[in-house]
Amino acid sequence: MDINSVFEKVKYFIIDMDGTFYLDGTLIDGALDFLDRVHACGKDFCFFTNNSSNNVAVCREKLAKMGCEVTEDKIVISSHVTADYLNRQRQGKTVYLLGNERLTADFQAAGIKLVDKDPDIVVLGFDTTLTYQKLWDACRFLANGAEYIATHPDRNCPTADGFMPDTGSMMAMIEASTGRRPLVMGKPHHYTVDYLTHTLGCESRELCFIGDRLETDILIGQKHDIPSVLVLTGVTDEKTYRESPIRASAVEASLKTLAKHL
Repeated sequence: MDINSVFEKVKYFIIDMDGTFYLDGTLIDGALDFLDRVHACGKDFCFFTNNSSNNVAVCREKLAKMGCEVTEDKIVISSHVTADYLNRQRQGKTVYLLGNERLTADFQAAGIKLVDKDPDIVVLGFDTTLTYQKLWDACRFLANGAEYIATHPDRNCPTADGFMPDTGSMMAMIEASTGRRPLVMGKPHHYTVDYLTHTLGCESRELCFIGDRLETDILIGQKHDIPSVLVLTGVTDEKTYRESPIRASAVEASLKTLAKHL
């Protein structure tokens, strides 16, 4: 496929953050120029991160420190998808939340009814404040029949000195105890596509996902017939891509080289 034709119908580029737009607190060369090029072509963008331990304020502040100023509406997180799903599909249900103070505050602001006992639903986020008691309570509620939802499936979260266990690893631990697997909201699942098309007022074919991680950023495109671009600035190299069954619409060295095709 001609790479230029991939973007003909695209209205919104959905850009992953770490490994795609920046690395270890430093913008990747050409990242800001890519945003300028998107606007010059009459298209738009938003950032999307699966990382539900962060909120919009944290993401905006981090970008601003690197010289990228964006408005609140340009940041979308898997926690937004989850809260929207709860309000639309599980209205009035009570939730036991495994999440840090930022995720908790976002759920409260969204009007989600959070409880510590006998919840209708257990929601697992990227809980950087996870304790044994919280884990034990969640497993007990699940064993008693509570519904089970997770914000995203990532097993590890990249850091400056390696990685830290993410929600997917917590899912595996809970499954080992309870045999339960959750309904998962973030990339690569259709709940994210539904949220974006509803929020942005577009069709799925008018989106294009850009990212460095095959099993989330690129798989969401492959699963839902949406254009996607793999950039080789993060966790995926050319060899890994060649050996993977997950296919992108295009593969580029970086956002800088991608901008030349818009």
